[in-house]
Amino acid sequence: MKTLILAGGYGTRISEESQFKPKPMVELGGMPILWHIMKLYGHYGFNEFIICAGYKQHIIKEYFADYFLHTSDITYDFTHGKNEMIVHKNTSEPWKVTIVDTGLNTMTGGRVKRVRDYVGNEPFFLTYGDGVSDVNIAELVKFHQYHGKMVTISAYNAGQRFGILDVGEDGHINEFREKTQGDGNLINIGFMVCQPEFFDIIVGDDTVLEKSPLESVARMGQLMAYKHTGFWQCMDTVREKELLEKLWADGHAPWKVW
Repeated sequence: MKTLILAGGYGTRISEESQFKPKPMVELGGMPILWHIMKLYGHYGFNEFIICAGYKQHIIKEYFADYFLHTSDITYDFTHGKNEMIVHKNTSEPWKVTIVDTGLNTMTGGRVKRVRDYVGNEPFFLTYGDGVSDVNIAELVKFHQYHGKMVTISAYNAGQRFGILDVGEDGHINEFREKTQGDGNLINIGFMVCQPEFFDIIVGDDTVLEKSPLESVARMGQLMAYKHTGFWQCMDTVREKELLEKLWADGHAPWKVW
């Protein structure tokens, strides 16, 4: 199965970094968050990726163009009039990476639609390029195959940011308490599995993935949720980036399952 990664947005909420590069190329521990996401899928044996690029897409292409070089020990031999490069050791992953310019202002659904020819008529993974998790990809696939529906999304309780008020109709506060782990609604964190028929639900470039396509699939009774109870964190802000950086630096990065 191929993994589609949405990596074309502007990343305006982390503009301190994204003014220079696409948000999926913002680094954690010296490597782009895109790399961390790909390492998760690669850990489970899924090594073919389609990157749905857009904003500053050339940076993603240049990164992978040099990836083999940057993960190798190299000798450049110019002696005796030669110009020879000798690769001694390479630590790059066995990845096949297709990077598609899906347009500068294309919406998330439109980006998916544009890479249909690269996917073919087979199920595929679909996820966002700005969040890390320890989702068990093997169990996710099993769940998707078991229920036989068109789309599976990974659902996660991201919690509640603030304290909880139970307020009556007259404004009387019946209960005041701090938030707990169980508070908050389940949200879509990506890490989706889709049947190829899902492409037919997407109209075109202006289609937002989270609007009409997924809403339509839900009305059809073809949308299922794989409940993830481990770790997930998006990187929308500098504060969230610093949190993830600290986890990585301290050796406590839950998403590092490889």
